[in-house]
Amino acid sequence: MNAAVIAIQAMVSGVNLAVPQLSGSGLHPSATQLVWIVDIYLLVFAGLLVPAGALGDRLGRKPVLVAGLAVFGAGCLGCALAPNVPVLLVGRAVTGLGAALVMPATLALSLAVTPPGERGRTVGAWSGATGLGGMLGNLVAGSTLQFFCWPVFFALFVPVAALLAGLACRWAPATERHAGRTDVPGAALLVGALTALLFGLIEGRELGWASASVLAAFAAAVAFGALFVVHCLSGDHPLIDPRLLAEPAVGAGVLGVVGAFLGMFGLFFLNAQYLHYAKGFNAIGTGLAILPQGLCMKWVSPRSARLAGRWGSRRVVATGMALIVAGLVLLSLATSATPYWRYAIDLLIMATGMGLAPPPLSSGIVAALPRAQSGLGSALNSAAREIGSALSIAVVATVVTARFLAHLPPAVAHSTSDAMTAAGHLGSAQHAVATRAFTDAMGEGYRAVAVLVAVIALTVLVWRRDAERPGAPGSRRAAA
Repeated sequence: MNAAVIAIQAMVSGVNLAVPQLSGSGLHPSATQLVWIVDIYLLVFAGLLVPAGALGDRLGRKPVLVAGLAVFGAGCLGCALAPNVPVLLVGRAVTGLGAALVMPATLALSLAVTPPGERGRTVGAWSGATGLGGMLGNLVAGSTLQFFCWPVFFALFVPVAALLAGLACRWAPATERHAGRTDVPGAALLVGALTALLFGLIEGRELGWASASVLAAFAAAVAFGALFVVHCLSGDHPLIDPRLLAEPAVGAGVLGVVGAFLGMFGLFFLNAQYLHYAKGFNAIGTGLAILPQGLCMKWVSPRSARLAGRWGSRRVVATGMALIVAGLVLLSLATSATPYWRYAIDLLIMATGMGLAPPPLSSGIVAALPRAQSGLGSALNSAAREIGSALSIAVVATVVTARFLAHLPPAVAHSTSDAMTAAGHLGSAQHAVATRAFTDAMGEGYRAVAVLVAVIALTVLVWRRDAERPGAPGSRRAAA
């Protein structure tokens, strides 16, 4: 199950390293098309997660997992063979659909064969796989693109998906199906709300936050979300009962996961750029430099459940969120002169926080839902991760781009990547100015994300503290 999670997350992070090759390829994509080649996967993936989780609860998680891996592989093949940009966009969308089917099923199937006492460790291992997948995606993409062209990167995932589908057919447990009506209107409204929200977050950094299309997207997200809540509260068989979010284990858990991944994807967005532009690492070197963070996360995450049992989940979450904030602040101090070993320590501090905080939060979400809805609980976890990721990239990209370009002379002020490339051609002095401007802007971006994560962490901890008081409603579930 975790191998499938790693493959899905590797596609999320790895494709960013293919953008330079895609930009100069025979497809001749425009700047807007490049953005959508990256982001349409995330849009479809995140938008369909909750309906896909509910579908797995109803039809069985094993067949949905196998079907999702088949769709994922077909989408990757379509991307590798794409003769033009529209076909590549369709392939990316199909890949996102497959990913949405796979992710909820992986956790639900893992929990189905896990004894109750080991469920926290299972959630921790699953959570660690998401972080490791992101790091491995950078390494695989960097290694592949160093020697081959971009279609090879997508083609690599086709045999991986086929192998995982075959292993799932052979070894994945068959779980019971839970009959019930399909809430098609509810699913459509939720997909509409999430799609509009993510569209606004994705396009805001490109079109401007005050542009008509971005404001319309956010307005549509609010409207669809309100209609979804009204529909679910009045329906007999809703896709999800919105009142569940009032349960501290669910509401605080979802908010906490958003906050943790807000911090993590701020790092994902800036890390490779810093190592490449400021430190001069090539693609393979960048992937290898990031890998220790993923391995640390993978090692810490399964152990967070044992620590939560010893210290209490709230203390573990507090420690993890504090380490994430501390890691972001330390990373904000990095310059081109910072030695890698010191930068690596900052990465490991943040990785330890990411390994500690999300597993207890995710376990609380899953434990608060009936066993028949474990696929839905897994989907809520995944959707929270993707929303946090999109929000993080929106905040970091806006802050860094604005501050970076503002400090550069007009001759090189176009975009982050174009400016650094242009500055390199203008001589070492100009390149040094651009590098300093980038690291200063990066520091401001990290500090902005650190403040947001700190505010979310405090909100989550107060919410959980109130819920865990003896006699408080939902206290038993929140402490799980």
